[in-house]
Amino acid sequence: MALNWTRYASPASFHPLAGKLIPWFGWGAAVLAAIGLWLGFAVAPTDFQQGEVYRIIFIHVPSAWMSMFLYVVMAFWGALLLAFNTRLSGMMAQAIAPTGALMTFLALWTGALWGRPTWGTYWAWDARMTSELILLFLYLGIIALRQAIGEARRADRACAVLSLVGVVNIPIIYYSVQWWNTLHQGASVKPTGSSMEATMLWGMLVMSFAFWFYAIAVVLSRVRSIMLERERSAAWVAALPEVGSAR
Repeated sequence: MALNWTRYASPASFHPLAGKLIPWFGWGAAVLAAIGLWLGFAVAPTDFQQGEVYRIIFIHVPSAWMSMFLYVVMAFWGALLLAFNTRLSGMMAQAIAPTGALMTFLALWTGALWGRPTWGTYWAWDARMTSELILLFLYLGIIALRQAIGEARRADRACAVLSLVGVVNIPIIYYSVQWWNTLHQGASVKPTGSSMEATMLWGMLVMSFAFWFYAIAVVLSRVRSIMLERERSAAWVAALPEVGSAR
């Protein structure tokens, strides 16, 4: 039997589905993080050039990847909102923005900690760092714009437009080391292969999945709260056991 995915475009249908998925992704993130940290900090060998300080990549790289990935996903939901005017699209975009901002801040913070012993400075206004900082400002700008507009549906549309405009920054971040002379080295992981030692690579990939699972669990949890807030007068919200018992 074919699964009708369009039925989950309704908050009433998506809310219970998200509730079932959250524990799986939450516990999955915890398990993957434990394995990834063990591989990265206990099993992976010391880098012959950077020594032990390189191990920050097991936090820095996954958070940097997620900062870009989450923005693209947020913009995708914004595009769906503008195209089909679905309520769930705006809620999902709203739920993603804070986690995307967190990942971007974490990427910038760990990058600064890595840069001090590696390059001799916490910050340099090179293309990769500056474009990643712009990404943080985009996330914060979208969050602030939403707070500034009182009506939720108007805020959804305004934030969707801003997120789509900001998508141009994602390829700039990714290709900045190729287009300009930056302090950052080129990508060690490419579709054609990797130049990293196997244990290092596996540690970074496992941590990336841990960050991905964490982001899914948090976004789903947040969007459930947004649904209850926005749809509080709907019959399906009143029928929820936790809402009914609270009343």
